[in-house]
Amino acid sequence: MKYLIVIEQTSSGYSAYSPDLPGCVATAGTKEEIQREMKDAIAFHLDGLREEGLAIPEPHSSSSYVDEAHAIEKKEFKRESCLG
Repeated sequence: MKYLIVIEQTSSGYSAYSPDLPGCVATAGTKEEIQREMKDAIAFHLDGLREEGLAIPEPHSSSSYVDEAHAIEKKEFKRESCLG
């Protein structure tokens, strides 16, 4: 199974979490480190669930990017539609 991880840059490096695994988080100094740390965190998290006899969540999250120009265009359209 593949789980989505969300990586965010912080003032001291990077943090990450997996939306499909509540409580599964990590921090690191670089993007490469945070990816390794999250791989280990996910393995640890899943091992803990198995040891407790809990169900392993199926991954359901996905991601995509929105083009800023397209988002602004849609916002203008909605505003004009509301003003009628």
